[in-house]
Amino acid sequence: MSGIVVVSHSSPLAEAAVALVAGLVPGLEVRLQIAAGTPDGGLGTDPTDVVAAIEAVDDGEGVLVLADVGSGVMSAQMALELIGPELAERAVVSPAPLVEGLLAAYAAAGTGCSFTHVCERAASAAADKQAQVEG
Repeated sequence: MSGIVVVSHSSPLAEAAVALVAGLVPGLEVRLQIAAGTPDGGLGTDPTDVVAAIEAVDDGEGVLVLADVGSGVMSAQMALELIGPELAERAVVSPAPLVEGLLAAYAAAGTGCSFTHVCERAASAAADKQAQVEG
């Protein structure tokens, strides 16, 4: 099953996003980890936390990493440089917006879609929202 890692500067934000998605699409089992905030509860991201989260959700199919903004994305990208090359090949940092991308990826992963499809669903989340707004 595809794994998902949520990277955020804020642990409460990441936890709320995961709770929202799990509430909107209940009953799914998804390999998901959060790498967010600093050990003292402050704002920040740590690439080594992202590495640990990627390793925790990896079962060999692939790991999608969703990040909030700026250095969250940089921490996710740096994590891919820190993990072994085999795992780095099956881990993807998504350009998707955090909440919309997480919802799309969570639903796809939880219903058994391929890792490629999970990544595609997350990446198309912004365009899907734009079409809804313009609809």
